Amino acid sequence: MPRARRPAPYLAQLVSPLSDAAPPPLGPRLRVATYNVHRWAGVRGGKQYDPDRVLAVLDELDADVLALQEVLHPFGNGDPLREASRMLGFHLAFVVTRIHKRGELGNAILSRWPLAGAEAIDLSFNRLERRAALAVRLTDGDGEPPLTVASTHLAIVDRTRTRQVEALLNHPHFDGGPAVLMGDMNAWRKTPASRNLDSFAERHHNQSWPASYPSPRPVMALDRAYARGARIENLHAHDTPASRLASDHLPVVGTVVLNGTSDAADAV
Repeated sequence: MPRARRPAPYLAQLVSPLSDAAPPPLGPRLRVATYNVHRWAGVRGGKQYDPDRVLAVLDELDADVLALQEVLHPFGNGDPLREASRMLGFHLAFVVTRIHKRGELGNAILSRWPLAGAEAIDLSFNRLERRAALAVRLTDGDGEPPLTVASTHLAIVDRTRTRQVEALLNHPHFDGGPAVLMGDMNAWRKTPASRNLDSFAERHHNQSWPASYPSPRPVMALDRAYARGARIENLHAHDTPASRLASDHLPVVGTVVLNGTSDAADAV
């Protein structure tokens, strides 16, 4: 039976791995990825349901932090998101944006490091599109939480997306310390929203975003990562036989550099 509905967005899961092993020190470099998993429905979507394809791609990515969008927590038995957390041994947070006919739908973050805090940020500024972000603080247990990470899926309508970007950039989670914002930004052309997002990037000189959609032959750079108080290097689409079939988006992967700069080349 479908569970009782609550006003969305809401924090639905906050899970730690079973292992008591201490995490490695956080930084100065960590590998991050953003991935729209398309409700575990593969490249064709619709009524398809094959979360194992996505789990295989998550394993391929070998990322330290994963920001996921269009995550479906199905009604009834089975929870692919929890299975991903167990498979990777990662901490998990999941925010529900809306109730889909097949389950709860929203954004998730999987992290090698513990989550010192997690919050649902409501970005639903019109009646047509329910949107939200999940913001977490990562900690290695030594001092103050050093890094904020957010996962979001922004609106298709330009004017609404502009308001969403302004709300994110002014949110307290992005004050006082390095932060990384990842997700499906639905930005395929120059708009006020995308210009504001570019201002979030500090020493992040992306001139050409990697195309990630549609996955069989990507031409649109919808999936992006931005940083403040940190640097993102080598941002690229993860294009493999498995990722072309697991979702209609390719994952986008990069390296976040904390506590200084790197001699590596600028991001693409």
